[in-house]
Amino acid sequence: MNPVVVELVALCVLFAGVAAVWWRARGRGVLSDGGTVQRDAVISEFSRLQDEAVRWLTTTDHKDVGLLYIAFGTVAGLWGGVDAMMMRTELLTPAADIWTPETYNALFTTHGLTMLIFFVAPVFFGIGNYFLPLLLGADDMAFPRVNAIGFWLLPPALLFARAGLFIQVGGQVLNTFVEADAIRFLLTVREVGVGWTLYAPLSIQSPNPQLDLLLLGLHLSGIATTVGAINFIATVFYERGEGVTWAELDIFSWNMLVTSGIALFAFPLLGSAIIMLLLDRNFGTTFFTADGGGAILWQHLFWFWGHPEVYILFLPATGLMSLILPKFVGRKLFGFRAVVYSTLGLSVLSFGVWAHHMFTTGVDPRIRASFMAVSIAIAVPSAIKVFNWLTTMWDGDIRMTAPLILCAGGIGTFIIGGVTGVFLAVIPIDILYHGTYYVVGHFHLIVVGIIPFMMIAASYYWYPLITGRWYDRRLARFQAILLVFGGTVAFMTLLVIGGLGLPRRQAIYPAEYQLAQQIATVGSYVVGISALLWLYNMLASYWTGDQVETTDPWDLKRTNQFTNEWQWFESRMVDKYDMTPHEPETTRPSYAPEAEATSSLTAGAVGSTWQVVASNASFAAIGGFVGTLLMAGGLGTAALVGVFDLAALAELGELVGLPQTPAVGAALFLAGGTVTWPLLFLAFSDYLPGRLLFETGLVFATIISSGFLIAFYSGQSGLALVGYVGFVLVAHWAYGIGLAVTFQFLQAKRRERFWGGG
Repeated sequence: MNPVVVELVALCVLFAGVAAVWWRARGRGVLSDGGTVQRDAVISEFSRLQDEAVRWLTTTDHKDVGLLYIAFGTVAGLWGGVDAMMMRTELLTPAADIWTPETYNALFTTHGLTMLIFFVAPVFFGIGNYFLPLLLGADDMAFPRVNAIGFWLLPPALLFARAGLFIQVGGQVLNTFVEADAIRFLLTVREVGVGWTLYAPLSIQSPNPQLDLLLLGLHLSGIATTVGAINFIATVFYERGEGVTWAELDIFSWNMLVTSGIALFAFPLLGSAIIMLLLDRNFGTTFFTADGGGAILWQHLFWFWGHPEVYILFLPATGLMSLILPKFVGRKLFGFRAVVYSTLGLSVLSFGVWAHHMFTTGVDPRIRASFMAVSIAIAVPSAIKVFNWLTTMWDGDIRMTAPLILCAGGIGTFIIGGVTGVFLAVIPIDILYHGTYYVVGHFHLIVVGIIPFMMIAASYYWYPLITGRWYDRRLARFQAILLVFGGTVAFMTLLVIGGLGLPRRQAIYPAEYQLAQQIATVGSYVVGISALLWLYNMLASYWTGDQVETTDPWDLKRTNQFTNEWQWFESRMVDKYDMTPHEPETTRPSYAPEAEATSSLTAGAVGSTWQVVASNASFAAIGGFVGTLLMAGGLGTAALVGVFDLAALAELGELVGLPQTPAVGAALFLAGGTVTWPLLFLAFSDYLPGRLLFETGLVFATIISSGFLIAFYSGQSGLALVGYVGFVLVAHWAYGIGLAVTFQFLQAKRRERFWGGG
């Protein structure tokens, strides 16, 4: 198969599908009664589209520019996603029998650059453009025309960077009619395959002319990002409305301000390094050659931009998390000031860790040690954010919406991605795993885990404000669960095979890793399907979604979290549609729980005694099943690292007169976790310490873990014994949380149905 043709066809099919959804959902009838197109209707429609095109091409309104940024970033993300799906398709088999290794390298290069440069940053800049003035009470961005220019630099930058695809296809088509000598340039241009880090000397020696166009596109995008960053900084400093002091500045604006500061220092450096690389390629300078500055100089300059760039992508996502999460748990953000300080700390430390990407290059050991120390220290402000998010959720009135699912999933994937990053900050571990899929898994658990999760959560949260309509909320919850599941399966699998030593960035791999690669590919396909479901929901709902009939769609006034952008929305709905401002029947402070917390399983029970007992037993069984599955993940990991022997489960079969095999033991273990232990928890929960059911579940799990430790001990000693104890405790805590939280959720649903039906 010709890969460039396949990629171009996939893109055409994708965007044709988008156009079909748009046309179908828009539902404008231009046919006469006889079925022929009315000439006046067509002319009117064409004129309207022409006026719309002129408006969008010349607008300086911050909301319109923000939507342009988001649309551009979505297109780039879909393009980069096609690259990713083609890569994962190649990795279904150990041999390079779908694409060639050269094609795989090109896909790997373009996927990385498209996603990092043209997808994430533009989308976050678009969200910032739309909502920052609303949150600040400003009329517009500080420099509206410069703001528009900053955006319109991006489309040509993307075309420069990805021109190789179109030039290559065009050259192949022309070659059927024109001699090869006449179009030799078109036939020599192809997608760049030197890796997204563009390491010298390969990037200097590559004869591919597209590499020069790529560098020009990256330089142009850097100018656009710098212009946008200056605008954000000026807007936050000088355009805040009355009453929006520094103390009252919202958390997302803080994060966009810090992100812009990082971009202002990082991107000019990248631009300078790109110019030096272009000079080396075309004018014989020696910045990155062996007789000049050396190839390692490029790595230093690239990663001095590259690691702050990670936080340029990450910090807006954490800002959205800190803004959106409290709205759906009924609590204000815990430790607001600590979260702000952690953001400032990350911005400073991000410039002091670039050489941890270069531990394998022979850097002086003393310098490596200093970078290791700072790289480990950078985990502290990240951990502050995580603990504050978890504390915000603690004892909250959780609403299981799509944004909440994505927030919770993002916290989970970020914890795993962050902890594995701490491992990679340690020099011996990094040297061992630097060239493996472990790095790929770690990186993607963050850049795919929390970043797109929060983009989509923001799109759901603000969709009623932007469009005045509701999206399909049932489909959104399904899409959110699918995205979290697919991302976890794909990138956790990469962590495992990386831990086993599989090298990354290679199209060919040993056959024993095929099953794991196939599992990761299926997880990636699930991520791709969920992205398409999101896109369909957003487009179709714009014309067919239910109209928003209240000025407070998320019922934020009830917890006093009706922030500035929703106040703007309310004013618009009142002025434009003569709506009456929504006022809730009751309100409470956002820092107080909605009701008195209790750990009793029968608190708030409804129905007869028999109904309560029967439903509690069934809820406990469901919770026990969920908890046992979570526990199995911890024990499976313990078995994988060699601190727990699964054969010890076989003894369970002997106790009940069944065959003494691990399979029988695992089945009995599942049955006991689903029936026996939940019933004991049900019986003794009122006598266990803990103000909340969540706390009681942890106490119960800790108690029963002691019996497990003794029953399944198989002679471990030293570090193996420490690992055995640690994994058993963590696995049992997962069981306790799964049991208690599932029970509490089902119990709340039961009360809701009872009182709603009454």
